[in-house]
Amino acid sequence: MKWLLAILTILLVTFQYRLWVGEGSLAEVSRLKRELAEQREKNTVLTRANRQLLREVRSLKEGTDGVEAKARYDLGLIREGETLFIFMQPEEEKAE
Repeated sequence: MKWLLAILTILLVTFQYRLWVGEGSLAEVSRLKRELAEQREKNTVLTRANRQLLREVRSLKEGTDGVEAKARYDLGLIREGETLFIFMQPEEEKAE
């Protein structure tokens, strides 16, 4: 009977060790859940960025409006006959 109790105690300690410390332990599962949540957040941000880029690519492919808007914004181009106005801040406001 003592041998059976000793064997059962050893088995219990072994299983408890795996539950708290070993592979697949509660601590590891908790860590993996945190990493999964972080990765899902990153994926959401990247998905939004991809959708924005896809809209921009489609706009550039479909017509000249997207190309014109891109040239105006990125390169500062204007059409013939248009007048460009640039508003500057006074020097005293820049210093603040």
